[in-house]
Amino acid sequence: MKATLMYCFLFFSILTFGKEDREIIKNIDNINSTATQYLENKNIVKAFKEFVLAKKLSDSIHDYYGSALASYNIGNIYNVMENYTSAKVYYKFTLESLVNIDDNYLLASTYLNLARIYAKEINYPQANFCFSKALEYAKNYNILSEQESKKTEQVYFEARLNLCELHISKGDLEDALISLLKIKANLEAKKVNKYYLGYYNYVLGIYYSKKELFNSATENFRKAIPYFENNIQNLPLLSNAYMKLSMSLAKSGKSTEAYLALLEHNKYKEVLDNKNKNHQDLLTKSKFLIEDYKTNADKANAEKLQQIQVANNFKKINIAIIITLVLLLISIVIIYSNYVSKRKLSNTLEAKNSELKIAKDKAIKTAELKSKFISNVSHELRTPLYGVVGITSLLLEKNDLNDADKKYLNSLKYSGDYLLNLINDILQVSKMEAQKVEIKNVSVNLIEMLNNLVNTFNYRLEETNNQLALNIDKSIPEYIKCDKVRLSQILINLIGNSIKFTTNGEIKLNVVLLSKNNDKVGLRFEVVDNGIGIPKEKFNTIFENFSQIEESNLNYQGTGLGLSITKNLVNLFGGDIKLESEVNVGTNISFELNFDLDNLKVIQKPEAKLIKDNVVNSENGIKILVAEDNKINQVVTKSLLTKQGYFCNIVDNGQKALEEIRNNHYDLVLMDINMPIMNGNEATKAIRRFNSNIPIIALTAADIEDISKNCKEIGFNDYIIKPFDNYEFFQVISENLQKSTVTNIKPVETQNIPNLRVVKAS
Repeated sequence: MKATLMYCFLFFSILTFGKEDREIIKNIDNINSTATQYLENKNIVKAFKEFVLAKKLSDSIHDYYGSALASYNIGNIYNVMENYTSAKVYYKFTLESLVNIDDNYLLASTYLNLARIYAKEINYPQANFCFSKALEYAKNYNILSEQESKKTEQVYFEARLNLCELHISKGDLEDALISLLKIKANLEAKKVNKYYLGYYNYVLGIYYSKKELFNSATENFRKAIPYFENNIQNLPLLSNAYMKLSMSLAKSGKSTEAYLALLEHNKYKEVLDNKNKNHQDLLTKSKFLIEDYKTNADKANAEKLQQIQVANNFKKINIAIIITLVLLLISIVIIYSNYVSKRKLSNTLEAKNSELKIAKDKAIKTAELKSKFISNVSHELRTPLYGVVGITSLLLEKNDLNDADKKYLNSLKYSGDYLLNLINDILQVSKMEAQKVEIKNVSVNLIEMLNNLVNTFNYRLEETNNQLALNIDKSIPEYIKCDKVRLSQILINLIGNSIKFTTNGEIKLNVVLLSKNNDKVGLRFEVVDNGIGIPKEKFNTIFENFSQIEESNLNYQGTGLGLSITKNLVNLFGGDIKLESEVNVGTNISFELNFDLDNLKVIQKPEAKLIKDNVVNSENGIKILVAEDNKINQVVTKSLLTKQGYFCNIVDNGQKALEEIRNNHYDLVLMDINMPIMNGNEATKAIRRFNSNIPIIALTAADIEDISKNCKEIGFNDYIIKPFDNYEFFQVISENLQKSTVTNIKPVETQNIPNLRVVKAS
């Protein structure tokens, strides 16, 4: 703004003192040169202001060349900003100024830019006319000076190739072929820029694609691509060339090569999009500033006309007074301009803050909806799974099953467990994204945990004909403090992944002692297999969400979440996962963690269920009330409890559960949360108003993180997530019965857990 007003003042002073035209022309050339430098440095606003000033000065003394050059560059600026209407106006100003001037390069360039605008507007007749005019003025480039010849030659090839594309888009393939043959002769006769060789092959490839000669099209696209590489200016053509190549290959039936070409297209398109984004930000800002400048310039022009009128009246006698007034006016305008700019900036910031607040509220609502959706999906999926897994487990306990039936039931249970793990993986990813996963630190018998974990894979090992060996360093302490659930999840994911990609092979779980003192122990866990291995190019992506080995989904199950969850869990423990693999040789995935030692060995092992006086019956046995509305789940839960010797009564809503507790004695309540009439939460709160002693356990399919938050506040003593492990189910029941039972209750063992062999490594 300041620079513009100073130039206006300079212009006024030049007129006042009557300087000669040649001095003004020299000044115009300097302004155009400065503006061109601003434009090259992407300072669009300054360049625009300078070119506007140059045009005004040129028009005032009828300097047609200076006016044409300034108009041409202003048109280019509007063209870049996609204001095609204004661009066409200034290009026409350029042509009007060049009527009596022999400048083939400027004429050809102006017509070329006009033709491109008309082509974008799908005005083919005008586009075709302007391309023809551009070629007419550029065709004799070889007789111009060396500098002018090179620039005009570029315009000629651009116009010729653009015209070919126009013919192809219109469907005039014969005209396109004629143009291609003409330019081919020129390309072979001249040593031209490699870019145009690439552009020629690119257009020829488009022509062959239109003719459905896809092999020829593919060949030309492949020829074109090397000419566009290693130059960021060629990114649009390079990206388009890979896209056209991919389409041509796909039409030829070469789907793999087409896919690879499409990947290259996406890679360059992403770079181009980032570049365009930055460029678009610059253009948006420039548009705003140019409009602001034009508004202020109109005001300045009005003031300038008034000043000129005053100057004409008073002439040289009042020069000093006029200069003083002009300077004072400039100061006022600057102050006012600063005020307006600050006011606009303040309004803009207020608007942006409002938008950000709205966006924040939307994001919070979206997160809440997502959390609610995941919780609902979890419940809806876990509830039927509880029935499937529970009934299957009950059937497997029968002794009259033949081998075939056992095999089918084992397969069914494996499928149910697989679906449950899939649900847990999806929920785990959601929790990690929301940063809701916390690592607990409780006492764990590490050796017992590892043996139990390894034995869970017996069915999958039999199915894949693999062997799984557990090797534990003999110096490793038996008791440590860690998050047993999370550590088990890490190892289950890694071992399960190895089994998935190994057949008739061997998997090893090695636990190696790294360091040990009175309080801490450092361990390295290794899962080694001799399966198919992982390609090196996949090392950086295999631990990302939904990532899988290429084409592995044709033969292997999985969502691609397991390794991502594993890596995040290892990071939560404070470690880092390492990968070593070779295709067709095998894979070694390891991680190192530090744990606190449990020198007191205070593992909390709940006893099995307690039975009063060692007698189980409706008179003096343990009575459990089950509140569950799902009929299948009623059958499963009642069957499990009855088999273990508990007396069990079933109700199908919270209201009935409340009435049962009021009218009868029960030792424990298993309360489902989602029930009709009165849900489990409401029923539990109501029970706690008159009975604070009876253990109430939430038996639900909802997410454990959601339940654990409000469990104690509602009045639950504990919770069990469906579908559950039978052993854990009775452990929770036994724990809560122990806490509430009277003295002289003797523990009765209800389950025998086999001791598992541990292979100690020396």
